[in-house]
Amino acid sequence: MEVTINNQNYQLNESCSIEQMLTVVISTETNGLAIAVNQTIVSKSIWDTYALKPGDQVILIKATQGG
Repeated sequence: MEVTINNQNYQLNESCSIEQMLTVVISTETNGLAIAVNQTIVSKSIWDTYALKPGDQVILIKATQGG
């Protein structure tokens, strides 16, 4: 299935959770990471069970510090 992640298209397995998607898309730790699917924030506690659907729009937001 195809989903869009931060404005880039990715091909993922048909049954893919957010957690599985992250292993494909990023190779760094997920601390400080927020995820929105179709403009709705998804709680980190359900990333392992939240099933993505074809055409989903995913936004990965990484917290940074600065001043």
